[in-house]
Amino acid sequence: MQRHIRTRAAIVTVALVAAGAVTVGVSQAAPEHGSKSAADRAAAKPTKKQIAALFDGWNKALQTGDSKKVAARYASDAVLLPTASPQIRTNHAEIVDYFDHFLLNKPKGEKIRSVINVLDSNSAIDAGLYVFQLTDPKTGEKRDVEARYTYEYEKRGGKWLIVNHHSSVLPAAS
Repeated sequence: MQRHIRTRAAIVTVALVAAGAVTVGVSQAAPEHGSKSAADRAAAKPTKKQIAALFDGWNKALQTGDSKKVAARYASDAVLLPTASPQIRTNHAEIVDYFDHFLLNKPKGEKIRSVINVLDSNSAIDAGLYVFQLTDPKTGEKRDVEARYTYEYEKRGGKWLIVNHHSSVLPAAS
């Protein structure tokens, strides 16, 4: 029995020494408090405000009327489930095609409610409700369309891109 206790004590002692050595190594390798390396800053999670600004940039791209500028905000393998089309868009050409038609309505979006989840330093999700003011290209009549949305963003090559965008007309309350 005493031999078992001595063996256990030896194992605990070795574990404590190893843990102490790792702790010393980590504290010596870590940068001084308050100073971050370029790699640490690059790996930092974005703020919710930074993610919210991605929609603002997308909305400004809409205002240009240039479908290619809007589509440039999407990753090459992005999926778009658009508000005003039953077709799922899964490549750059299809996304450009959607915006070629949608932009004829001179859309201007405004968020009503946003819920942002920053997943890590390279991905985030923004979901909520927005309203779009659309202008009929033939009559000039303006109308508002309320919709729900989800944008999934990924940082690729240092640039934030939309990898998944779903938008659908807000259903009537039940």
